Amino acid sequence: MKKLSGIPVSDGIAIGRVLKLKKEERAVEAYTICEEDIENEISRFTEALEKVACHVQALYESTKHKLNESEAEIFAAHLSVVEDPMIEDGVKDRIRDERMNVEQALKLTLDEIEALFAALDDEYLRERGADVRDVGGQIMDYLLGRASLDVSRLPYPCIIAAKDLTPSETMSMDFSKTLGFMTEQGGRTSHTAIISRSLEIPAVVGIGSMMEELKDEEWVILDALEGTIIINPDKGQIEFYKQKQEEYLAGKQLLAQLKDEPAMTKDHVFFELCANIGNPSDADRILNYGAEGIGLYRTEFLYMENSHFPTEEEQFTAYKVVAEKMGDKPVIIRTLDIGGDKALPYFTFEHEENPFLGWRAIRICLDQVDVLKTQLRAILRASAFGNLKIMYPMIISKEELLQANEILEACKGELRSEGTKFNPDIQVGIMVETPAAVAMSDVLANYVDFFSIGTNDLCQYTLAVDRGNVKIAGRYNPLHPAVLRSIKRVIDAAHAKGKPVGMCGEFAGDERAAELLAGFGLDEFSMTASSIPRIKKRIRDMRLEDARQTAAKVLEAETIEEVRRLIGYEK
Repeated sequence: MKKLSGIPVSDGIAIGRVLKLKKEERAVEAYTICEEDIENEISRFTEALEKVACHVQALYESTKHKLNESEAEIFAAHLSVVEDPMIEDGVKDRIRDERMNVEQALKLTLDEIEALFAALDDEYLRERGADVRDVGGQIMDYLLGRASLDVSRLPYPCIIAAKDLTPSETMSMDFSKTLGFMTEQGGRTSHTAIISRSLEIPAVVGIGSMMEELKDEEWVILDALEGTIIINPDKGQIEFYKQKQEEYLAGKQLLAQLKDEPAMTKDHVFFELCANIGNPSDADRILNYGAEGIGLYRTEFLYMENSHFPTEEEQFTAYKVVAEKMGDKPVIIRTLDIGGDKALPYFTFEHEENPFLGWRAIRICLDQVDVLKTQLRAILRASAFGNLKIMYPMIISKEELLQANEILEACKGELRSEGTKFNPDIQVGIMVETPAAVAMSDVLANYVDFFSIGTNDLCQYTLAVDRGNVKIAGRYNPLHPAVLRSIKRVIDAAHAKGKPVGMCGEFAGDERAAELLAGFGLDEFSMTASSIPRIKKRIRDMRLEDARQTAAKVLEAETIEEVRRLIGYEK
């Protein structure tokens, strides 16, 4: 018996035999071609693109009866990758300018694009590099004349083990025999995670080296509630986990019944539970989980998945789709948050020694006013179709906030003179994610309609910890008393001015912290949609007065361990 651990991304427990999926490494030969062969290599590439586009389109159509619209849109995104000028132009330019054979030109182009995504700090955006890896791999397989991995016929009911799974591999799988997924790579927002959640198949990813530890057909317990894998379990362990599996399924039925119930405490205090999204197609999925709005609409995708700064019309279309889908439910759109760790393929950023403290987010937008105006005009126009709100990221001063609002007012004036409809009273807020914003929260509250606390960056900046640095990542902890006191200070400052406070960082979706945040007075929780039922149940099981008493004790705690003990946070 041996135990492994990873990131649980799709709840459930699976007990069964392992099937290892092994992929051959793609051997790419590099050589210089003659000038007369250039057009032939380009023709080969064009043919490969067309074949893969047809395959992706067919897979997209076949997924519609298995997934809801948002998951099927993964393959629509794949079609956009096939058509992405970054890939096509990059490959053709290398063939023409460097006399490179098509396979090597494709490899280098894909490596370059993947590196762009891999450098991102935002996990949600970083995982989108999977689209490039998946589609690029299919194009390469066609060029090399190599068959793709066939998982459409599995030999026995099994728990799939792989280094990683692409969306196309996952969706072509024989689900009648798939008990669960376990992969060495991947994160909470990977496409494998998204698809497995949609199909309600237990999955644990990011396990690290495990393929050598496993043998085909040996028994495994996959606990995707805790992120634990037990290889060759004994009879007692199997019986224990069968019981745990039954309890989980019974609890899942209870959560499903809560979908349309309010997030209201036993003493009748209501909290708003919203979801975070990254593109318009996500809106359908979050409604299925009972989301009462969108607390964070990341707009970076519109910019990163493009070959140019998206036009006002392109942005208006995207925002309007979400506004109409959500109806009167609130949608908070965060203005562009790029820079430093989030690069754009068509815009050159100067090298910075410390990009997290550099030219990013609102700082870029206030310097590149045309970029901000284009986005604000698009949001304002879309506000005529739903309950949209605007949120500025990385605000650290009153001056920045007023400058951004001056640009917003100028946009309103332009639209009025053009006779374009918009909501003139659209609400404006800021993300509180720096110690400066915390310290100035009593002042900033005078000039906003709401705050939203971004705990990911707030924790990083407050503790001076780069959470991507493995040597110190263990010091990154939102339960640190300094972070918790900052959160309480922001909530109190906003409430003193009659302004609501939400939270859109990962901490908002942690059910073990829900009672603490409710006790602090947080008004709105925004999270990954799949976390909503668990947070709702936690809120419905609590009394606000008890939560306030716990919160008061936590504010007196001097260490993380004291906080853990007070809130029953075991891990």
